[in-house]
Amino acid sequence: MVQRARSAVVFTGAGISTECGIPDFRSPGGFWTKYKPIEYSAFLASPETRLEAWRRFLMIRETIGRAEPGPSHRAVAELVARGHVSCVITQNIDGLHAVAGIAPDRIIEIHGNGTYAKCLSCGLRHEIDWVRDVIDETGRAPACTACGGIVKSATISFGQAMPEQDMADARAATLNADLFISIGSSLQVFPAAGLPVLASHNRTPLVILNREPTGLDGLARIVIHADSGPVLTAVMARIWRG
Repeated sequence: MVQRARSAVVFTGAGISTECGIPDFRSPGGFWTKYKPIEYSAFLASPETRLEAWRRFLMIRETIGRAEPGPSHRAVAELVARGHVSCVITQNIDGLHAVAGIAPDRIIEIHGNGTYAKCLSCGLRHEIDWVRDVIDETGRAPACTACGGIVKSATISFGQAMPEQDMADARAATLNADLFISIGSSLQVFPAAGLPVLASHNRTPLVILNREPTGLDGLARIVIHADSGPVLTAVMARIWRG
C-alpha cells in the first residue's frame, strides 16, 4: 500500500516519540500526571499563573529538548523524500519531524510547537532560552519585547482554540490522500481524531499502527498493535528491496 501511494498522509501521536525518551502526556507516569495542565483562560487571567505555567513547561522542555528523532521519524522522513507521503499531520509538539529532515511545508502541527514561544498579541517569535533567562533574572513571566504582550509557548493549551488554518490544511490534505496512516495515536482527542474518520468516510484506505487498540480500529483497512519503530523499519526494508 505504501509503495503504491503517491499522496499518503501520515498522522502521528505521542507513541511515535516515546521511543525517543519522551513520555506520553496522558498515560500513567506521563507529563500530565506530574504537571497538571493549566487552562488557557487561567493562563491569560493571572501573571502568577503564567509564571507557574512557564515553570511547568520548562520542566517538560528539559525532556523534550534532549530528544532526537527515532526510527519512526526517520522512516516517515524517507517516505516523504521518496514521494510516497505528501504530508505529515502531527499532534506532537516536539518538532522531531522537522529535525528528521522533513520540510516545514510538509508538516502540519495541529497542536502547535513547543520548541519556541510567541506573543499572543503581535505574533513575534521568542526563543525558549530567552524565556528561561527572563524568569531566572526577574522572577516574572516574560512579556513581548516588541509590544509588551503576553508570551506563551507556541502550543495549543486546554481551552485554547485550534489553529483554523492548520486544521483546514489538515482536512484538505486528508481529502486529497490516497492512503492515511495513523501512527502512535490513541485517536481519543478531537477534533484531531476526526481526520482518520474523514479519511475513512472519503473511502481512503486507513491504516492504524498503535501499541494499544483505538476506538477507530473498526474503520481501518489494516490495524497493527505494536511499537511503531520495528514495524516501520520492516516496512522500509521491504521498500528498499523493491
